[in-house]
Amino acid sequence: MELLAPAGSMEAVKAAVQNGADAVYFGYGDFNARRGARNFTREEAAAAVSYCHLRGCKVNLTLNTLLTDRELPGAAELAAHASDIGVDAVIVQDLGAARMLRQSVPDLPIHGSTQMSVHSLDGVKLCAGLGMSRVVLGRELSREQIAYICQNAPIEIEVFGHGALCMCWSGQCFFSSVIGGRSGNRGMCAQPCRLNYGWGGKANEYPLSLKDLSLAGHLKALQNMGVACLKLEGRMKRPEYVAIVTGIYARALREDREPTPEEMELLKQAFSRQGFTDGYYMGQKGQSMFGTRQEEKEPRELYAQARSTYENNVENRKEPVRMYALIQSGQPAQAAAEDREGRVVRVEGPVPETARSLPLTREKVESQLRRTGGTPFLCERATARVGDNLSLPLSALNDLRRRCVEELVTERQKPPRRRREKYQPGVRYENQGEAPVFTLSLRAASQLSAELIRLKPALIYLPADQGAAHPEAVKRCLGEGVAMAVSLPRICTDKELPRLEQDLAVLRELGVEQALAGNWGMVRRAGQLGFAVRGDYGLGVYNSQTMKELKRLGLVGATVSFEMKFPQIRDISKTLPTEFIAYGRLPLMITENCIIHNHFGRHTCGNVNLLTDRKGERFPVVKAWGCRNEILNSKKLFLADKQRDWQKLGLWGARLMFTTENALECVQVLERYLNRGRYQPNDFTRGLYYRDVE
Repeated sequence: MELLAPAGSMEAVKAAVQNGADAVYFGYGDFNARRGARNFTREEAAAAVSYCHLRGCKVNLTLNTLLTDRELPGAAELAAHASDIGVDAVIVQDLGAARMLRQSVPDLPIHGSTQMSVHSLDGVKLCAGLGMSRVVLGRELSREQIAYICQNAPIEIEVFGHGALCMCWSGQCFFSSVIGGRSGNRGMCAQPCRLNYGWGGKANEYPLSLKDLSLAGHLKALQNMGVACLKLEGRMKRPEYVAIVTGIYARALREDREPTPEEMELLKQAFSRQGFTDGYYMGQKGQSMFGTRQEEKEPRELYAQARSTYENNVENRKEPVRMYALIQSGQPAQAAAEDREGRVVRVEGPVPETARSLPLTREKVESQLRRTGGTPFLCERATARVGDNLSLPLSALNDLRRRCVEELVTERQKPPRRRREKYQPGVRYENQGEAPVFTLSLRAASQLSAELIRLKPALIYLPADQGAAHPEAVKRCLGEGVAMAVSLPRICTDKELPRLEQDLAVLRELGVEQALAGNWGMVRRAGQLGFAVRGDYGLGVYNSQTMKELKRLGLVGATVSFEMKFPQIRDISKTLPTEFIAYGRLPLMITENCIIHNHFGRHTCGNVNLLTDRKGERFPVVKAWGCRNEILNSKKLFLADKQRDWQKLGLWGARLMFTTENALECVQVLERYLNRGRYQPNDFTRGLYYRDVE
């Protein structure tokens, strides 16, 4: 199992490599999910790749943010540079970025980021079909779920083993962007989950702050499952942290054991939030998974010890090599070096002379060949063939060895030969001229009144469980000539899939033919079940290339990200009929932990529970499919009075997203958007459509 360590600086690269990492990951440029880290210049990135490859360590580049059309050419140039300097793989979130990479650097491996929210075998298989060779699974999966995916996956599986846990499923968090204008999907998360919140109008708890993850104690199990790579989190952390954590996990893996209690204490000293958690992995969710960072003295002695492992050009890491020499009468002396990957270098020296006193022996030559101290190499075997009664100065032997080492350094640092093509955005589709139709998404069948149906929206989305439980509502809607689609769960694990498929079979029988999918697993499964699939906002549609990929995957519609500004939405090439969110409480988080149960000790999800922040804002917390929570914005997005701004963006649909509204409010909102009423929320927002989002 590969150990993948974080690196936010060149110092951290050295810390990771010298402490046993098999691979490191870092970002450079503006297209990675830790733009707040110092990151690298191009020259530093090239030096880091050379440093790593010389010492047998791979390098993964993070290109794991959503990109605009204007950013894609720059990202293509960055990827081409990464390929040229020998980066081993690129980690991506954006489907458009993956498409760009396949076109411009077709030989560079692509890994699917945890930001893709992949949490099922269907999601993994879809990523494999997109040309990815590895996927990082969501951190919320249990050991049984990971094992099932590993046993059946056509590509490599990577899991997080240590470090900070996001409260929201990665790639689905909009809290930082909607509240603060800093998008986690764009690498600028402000970590609002670490702040204080509460219930009953008081912000006196930390219900969104999870302890750091640690799967120490489960390393053998993960290896036995077939996990290809264990990932350590921490690109924002200092190099000493990287050295400590990498060293502990590397030693445990190398020695085929789990970290000791003493090593666990060192991990806590390096960084923890009141300890660690393996709750998701063990399937034991709840309050015990939560903690906050406590003010403690810096462990100076531990940090000093950590620095000693990588500062002052220390070479703790030694790559095994074999050295050879051939010294024969009348021929130039020859030496060669071979590494474990099969690279062989050869050099020649002077012709040996006849010995006048002590002849050169095989043992002496082999002894000189083994002297690779001060280099990144360890000679595991030296073999020499030496003719009789010959003499060669020790300086010549040392020079042969030194030149062999230098040649091998050069060979190991050579980047692979890869194709490089010019990025071509391709054909641009003209925007449609008509004003968008109205689509509605409901949370409950009780919102679907006869009055709402009579207003004739173009399409109504109803959750699978609600539609299956209320067939009369579906029949009434279809009977009135209003199209209906099933909205699929934002999160659905393999274990939960059979229950969902039962509901979908009922809906197919009732005549529902379309499905709205917000994760890659659901996209694949709904298509296989015969539904015409529309893409929801959870897919992160941020550029024209993603649109083209969705069309290639067979989707019949798409929803643009609500983190985009109106001009960006206008300029996107709409390969498919495209919707945008025009009304509703924007989703801020979808959480695997039920924060309602954590606080109240019971599931009161049927009620609207209000989470209060330190400013007194109240965020509804509602039940999401599969006993999850969805945290909604305190203010409703309202754009009925701004129709001139969005009716000419080339969109097919404007979606009104009903969450906490009752049936009457749903009717009033739609009437207002149809210019028939006067409804306006007491407190509303324009969302991010008019704001710059970092």
